[in-house]
Amino acid sequence: MATLEDIGVSAFINILSAFAFLLAFALLRIQPINDRVYFPKWYIKGTRTSPRGGNFVTKWVNLNIMNYLTFLNWMPAALKMSQSELIDHAGLDSAVFLRIYLLGLKVFLPMTFAALLILIPVNVSGGSLFFLRKELVMSNIDKLSISNVPPKSIRFFVHISMEYLFTFWICYMLYKEYDIVASMRLRFLASQSRRVDQFSVLVRNVPHVSGRSVSETVDHFFQTNHPDHYIGHQAVYNANKFAKLVRKRDRLQNWLDYNQLKFERHPDKRPTSKLGFLGLWGKRVDSIEYYKQQIKELDKRMALERQKIIKDSKSIMHVAFLSFNSRWGAAVCAQTQQSKNPTLWLTNWAPEPRDVYWRNLSIPFFSLSIRRLIISLSVFALVFFYMIPIAFVQSLANLDGLEKVAPFLRPVIELKFIKSFLQGFLPGLALKVFLYILPTVLMIMSRIEGHVAFSVLERRAAAKYYYFMLVNVFLGSIVTGTAFEQLHAFLHQSPAQIPRTIGVSIPMKATFFVTYIMVDGWAGIASEILRLKPLVIYHLKNMFIVKTERDRKKAMNPGSVDFPETIPSLQLYFLLGIVYAVVTPILLPFIIVFFAFAFFVYRHQIINVYNQRYESAAAFWPHVHSRIIASLLISHLLLLGLLSTKKAANSTPLLIPLPILTLAFHKYCKNRFEPAFRKYPLEEAMAKDIAERNAEPNFNIKAYLADAYLHPIFGSFEEEAEPVQVRIDKNQASHVAAAAAVADSPSLSEVSSPSPPHYVHNYDVESQHYIYNYDVESQNNVYHYNVESHGNWY
Repeated sequence: MATLEDIGVSAFINILSAFAFLLAFALLRIQPINDRVYFPKWYIKGTRTSPRGGNFVTKWVNLNIMNYLTFLNWMPAALKMSQSELIDHAGLDSAVFLRIYLLGLKVFLPMTFAALLILIPVNVSGGSLFFLRKELVMSNIDKLSISNVPPKSIRFFVHISMEYLFTFWICYMLYKEYDIVASMRLRFLASQSRRVDQFSVLVRNVPHVSGRSVSETVDHFFQTNHPDHYIGHQAVYNANKFAKLVRKRDRLQNWLDYNQLKFERHPDKRPTSKLGFLGLWGKRVDSIEYYKQQIKELDKRMALERQKIIKDSKSIMHVAFLSFNSRWGAAVCAQTQQSKNPTLWLTNWAPEPRDVYWRNLSIPFFSLSIRRLIISLSVFALVFFYMIPIAFVQSLANLDGLEKVAPFLRPVIELKFIKSFLQGFLPGLALKVFLYILPTVLMIMSRIEGHVAFSVLERRAAAKYYYFMLVNVFLGSIVTGTAFEQLHAFLHQSPAQIPRTIGVSIPMKATFFVTYIMVDGWAGIASEILRLKPLVIYHLKNMFIVKTERDRKKAMNPGSVDFPETIPSLQLYFLLGIVYAVVTPILLPFIIVFFAFAFFVYRHQIINVYNQRYESAAAFWPHVHSRIIASLLISHLLLLGLLSTKKAANSTPLLIPLPILTLAFHKYCKNRFEPAFRKYPLEEAMAKDIAERNAEPNFNIKAYLADAYLHPIFGSFEEEAEPVQVRIDKNQASHVAAAAAVADSPSLSEVSSPSPPHYVHNYDVESQHYIYNYDVESQNNVYHYNVESHGNWY
């Protein structure tokens, strides 16, 4: 059991680590060589360029002494951007994510003052722990908890009153925050300009109709049931094999670009390479000609694979993206049941194009249920498998209990500093290490489940991670910790005393959670701003992989805020604070430091570093709200069980109405606010449609939606090596593709341009189609891609 001295050692180590991380960040961020690591968001937006130094040294190192004197100016700068500017800069998801930290501060600051002023004096004046049996392990911190209050004491009415007060305060803050976030979401959706996903619906489980293709079946059904608003659809192809070829061609093109740049710099020497493993042996060839030939052959394979996909009716999946001429029509389709058979024609709002996870669209609908059952069982097994390392961590945290059972360990662990290090710092660090790879594993499981949007994948992975944290980190730590630290007491006392021992030992686990908060919430958050791993990877890529500017942009890619890991971790801190607010209030100040520090750090990261892959308009907020409510219910039940071990028969029944009131509040909030996150009001949709029709009466919505959800087999223009024109008639669902081999096509000039060998490329604004052509001399495509309307498919 960690003592005050052990926690002091842990606090010293973690504060020193956090300060070292912050100091290193403040110095590294002003070095020109690291500029793309610490400010990638501005490079992506195009408002920042690489620092230009006067000589070789200044390109790498900042020699301006004044910058070193103001190395902490990033702190106030992180708070300057207003909320509206932050939404414009980083999106609503990022702004609402930061509000979770603010909510933590709003909830726990008043609770901390009330608990320290009222509950701590009540607990200290009890003195019950002084009279407990010697075999029971305790520390000085436990004298500040409810464990120190003697059984049958009238003081328990104070704890029950504070539990009611804290519950009402948390519910009040949750209600206000839910209202604010729901309003922000509706304003955000209303203020956005026209977006393709507002007019698009995803339909799954299209039934097989004899004598009709999937496209004909879709057209017939929706022309019949939505005749005034349905304007067409885009079929979905199983093109996963083609996507692998695309990625391979991208790598070859990158090597070709690198060797061509190398030849331009040194035209007197043609670049060469060996064909053996890693270029270490084998026949030496001209690199430029070799990669041109490889790309040429791969282009032929891609053309054949594309034609195979287009011509094979089996490659068309029973899924389609539907297009409507109004938001109102799309809303009606997305939010209603289409067939008397509820398992057919399943419609939902289509994700925005950059949010689509194309690979999972090819999964047959029947296999989805089987996949999700298997993953559910796998998650269940994983949770209980992790109980083994959790129990090991708890054995480190409770050396006193182990000493009584295994006295031969005493000479080693009784050394003062070693014992303080093992009990005060190592358990939290060990738990953090065990949890390191878990988010990646859970994300893979979510992908196997078959979800079709990145945002949904991350929310499902976050849900799994939350359940894992709840069972293993919270409940598992309490159960295994109780078994270890009270093992000697369990073996040498009567069965009648065991419930009382468990009741006393549950609040004693606050010492372990204090050390975990300091490791994860203090030093861990400081390491987040340092970005040590991305820093090392970026420079390694620059040294060994980066060959072109495109490579440099990929190496710089900062990714998004890791919602599947950060949001469940946040919810764990809410759980710890709510549960221990009445039981062991001394834990609350540590949680407040975490929320304040993390808000500060993540605000800086969102402004300068992270670039969100998608925008869900804060669709994750109902999950955050529900899990905070779950934390309240857990706190009620634990306090109820704890008081029952204290023989507080007169006061314990007063807690019974509290979970009932909490559930009623949750149901009210769910009915009041959640529809704003699940459905699009028809009133809003109609108002937006009318306003746009009045402003742009001649706008061609059909052309605007023509290629909005164009599959990567038609949309990957960077990888095209032959002139291919794809026209998709949404009403007839016909697909026309003209593919020709690069070197063998005699009609290339006829298809592309009347003046070979150089051809031009254009974008047809009216039809919303690309007309792109091929430069025979350089064997390279010249292309343009409208990112705003189509997004990135890869």
